Amino acid sequence: MNAPLRILISGQHGQVSQALQQRLQHLGELIVLGRDHLDLSQPESIRPVVRDVKPDLIINAAAHTAVDQAESEPELAFAINALSPGVFAEEAAALGIPLIHYSTDYVFDGSKQDLWTESDAPNPLGVYGSSKLAGEQAIAAVGGQHLILRTSWVYSLTGRNFLLTMQRLLQERDKLTIVADQIGAPTWSGTIAASTLGLIERWRDGTPGAWGVYHLTASGETSWFGFAQAIGQQLIKRGKPCAALEPIPSSAYPTPAARPLNSRLDCSRLQREWGVSQPDWHDALLECLALQR
Repeated sequence: MNAPLRILISGQHGQVSQALQQRLQHLGELIVLGRDHLDLSQPESIRPVVRDVKPDLIINAAAHTAVDQAESEPELAFAINALSPGVFAEEAAALGIPLIHYSTDYVFDGSKQDLWTESDAPNPLGVYGSSKLAGEQAIAAVGGQHLILRTSWVYSLTGRNFLLTMQRLLQERDKLTIVADQIGAPTWSGTIAASTLGLIERWRDGTPGAWGVYHLTASGETSWFGFAQAIGQQLIKRGKPCAALEPIPSSAYPTPAARPLNSRLDCSRLQREWGVSQPDWHDALLECLALQR
């Protein structure tokens, strides 16, 4: 039987962090630190915290994820998304422990017609994607035991996300226009946490796959319009009101930061190397909604 782990999780109230707290609690002691105790906007302040905690594993679940806001505050985005991951990597390497870090489909420009693989050249369109890519590069430069997990379109039953926004707007309005030409895989935070647990278990069993960059999203694909349709269908099944939906192109909904049109990530390498696979996005959505009161 494996000894209990001491796991440092950065980020306290984020979607992925909350899912990790639920899914990993049986592994040992979770030291979950929010910005009051671990300020990623001040990267060098991370070092004494990690050295004091002396964890067996670090999971960086904190990030600057306000994509449009990042365009107007690049220094903050890079401090949190680029410099801090590098510090975590250095401290993890010094302790001889693994680092698990989450990245994003926004490292790609969305121009490819097929699924994006880990070997495709990144080309971010904005500050958020650029800062997340810089974080990946900082971790890779350190080396050591690390997993960089790129995910996409994350949602949960907490915080601010597309699922909760759509549930509210679909019940408040008669008609909604939703972008239909951006394609990806909505990924429940619970799916990310379950996959992370699978990776940790492989590492603890002494049979890890190769360290490095992996894609981790739900399987299948849809558009934001298709995601909204699926959310609306579940509202109707619950006897709730639901607005009429109209598809529009991205050009009809301009935002400060450009979005990749194709965010579909090929996750087969994670299955091959680590034996971890993800459910279909629609099945995961139903599993998530079953937990909603």
